[in-house]
Amino acid sequence: MALNLYWMHAGGCGGDTMSFLGTEAPDVPTLLQTLGVELLWHSSLSNLSPAQHEALQDELMSGRRPLDILVVEGAVVQGPAGTGMYDARAGRPRKDLVAALARQASHVIALGTCASFGGFGARGEIEATGLQFTQSHKGGLLGADFRARAGTPVLNLAGCPCHHDVLGNALLALAAGAALKLDEFQRPLDWYGTMVHQGCTRNEYHEYRVEEEAFGDKGCLFFHMGCRGPLTGGPCNKHLWNQRSSKTRVGVPCFGCTDPEFPSDDPFFATRNIEGIPLALPKGVSRAHYMVYKVMAAAAAPERLKQRTTEV
Repeated sequence: MALNLYWMHAGGCGGDTMSFLGTEAPDVPTLLQTLGVELLWHSSLSNLSPAQHEALQDELMSGRRPLDILVVEGAVVQGPAGTGMYDARAGRPRKDLVAALARQASHVIALGTCASFGGFGARGEIEATGLQFTQSHKGGLLGADFRARAGTPVLNLAGCPCHHDVLGNALLALAAGAALKLDEFQRPLDWYGTMVHQGCTRNEYHEYRVEEEAFGDKGCLFFHMGCRGPLTGGPCNKHLWNQRSSKTRVGVPCFGCTDPEFPSDDPFFATRNIEGIPLALPKGVSRAHYMVYKVMAAAAAPERLKQRTTEV
């Protein structure tokens, strides 16, 4: 029996759709066919008339047609003053439609950081929230105690955008009936349980504190250039973009886009630090121990790293 999937766009840029359409092995149609997923609606892929689409929504909200998986892309806009009328269709707030569909769905996926945590609009007058979180605070649109019909909370697939392989593998798990272990922010540990820093090709430079203060070289970007790789759980150096690269591999700092508080108030390309020691340190790291260790590591750095060469 096919699993019915309805993909809903809320307040977002469409980046998660663009990411998903970049799925290569297998491509999107083959992936859905292989998993036995019927895509009932996606604004970029479906050709229903407005009347047909409205009839489909009515069937899903009434329960006359089963809704196995609801995917929501983009933040839920609740402004002004909680009415949701900043994002409305035919006089009806989109947030009400999201909530009605979520109540009928067996599984609910918040795709991307905006749908998961509110993202860019969480601090603004549009009053954006995620489905079950507002930034790191549990609640969001559906409430802290929400459970989909299968008994699971909202599955937060964070990222700006979410990597297409994360969504593909999450759909595979749901289709197979496999349970996904989640972290405190309801992100699957399989993809968010390791730091972006792990797997970074600049790791050795980081360990010996060979730092960069400008773009273009091979050293670590954590100490001065704003990289949040050691602070952020995510799959970016595990599932490479286009099967070949990531931000840090091409010399761009990790922005921490899977984090509930993304985007940070801090500049993307600068690290807040005191005398070269970042204010934000990896979890479980003592500042005193970190300072001593990094001073010793810098003194012991091999010459090949100082010279930014790969020769042994």
